[in-house]
Amino acid sequence: MTAAAGRATTVLQALFVLLTAVHLGALLVDATTVVHLTKPALMPVLAVWALARGGRWPLPAALLCGCGGDVLLQIGGETAFLAGMGCFAAGHLCYLALFARAGWRRTAPWVAAGYGAAWLGTVALLWPGLAAHLRLPVAGYSLLLTVMGLVALGAGAWTGLGGALFMLSDTLIAAGLADLPRPPVPQFWIMATYIAAQWLLAAGATREGAPRPASCAGTGARQPVTSVRPRRVGP
Repeated sequence: MTAAAGRATTVLQALFVLLTAVHLGALLVDATTVVHLTKPALMPVLAVWALARGGRWPLPAALLCGCGGDVLLQIGGETAFLAGMGCFAAGHLCYLALFARAGWRRTAPWVAAGYGAAWLGTVALLWPGLAAHLRLPVAGYSLLLTVMGLVALGAGAWTGLGGALFMLSDTLIAAGLADLPRPPVPQFWIMATYIAAQWLLAAGATREGAPRPASCAGTGARQPVTSVRPRRVGP
């Protein structure tokens, strides 16, 4: 990385941290206008940061899909909710394209079974409380998210933690849809885990020693591989 690129990543990361702090603080004090202004800016800044670190195209694409979902779900309403969930699903597909090669190769069968059991248990818990027309979309979306989390785990510790936090964030949202108990100030925890998840996925995918893209396999080069959801402020 050149000195100029290093300075750019430092500035962008500082901006992302500042936006995160302002956004989460606004959620705690219920400053709705600040929440609505800062939320759409988070993922574009992170996407530019990832590009500055040499991120491959699926990574900024996944982050920008997250931005689209954030905006749609902030609008509210069922149509925007489903469209936003579709945006996050597209983001998970981008992450799968990024991590799949290393992720599947390094994932033990018993780990995959554990993730599958977690998905089944979560869907079974949510199912009775979900509106009938949301049950299949939520189940399908959560399956895609679980697969992404599993593959991200196989790609590295940072990305694995990011995938797990993404799953936790969306589970908190789904719990609200199903009228299940959630922690106090659920919007804060939903966004805190979501932002941390996206940062860990981006940072893990662009750090030195990350899994290499398929085109570099067998070359011996140490080239890093660079590198879904209902309303992020809660229903």
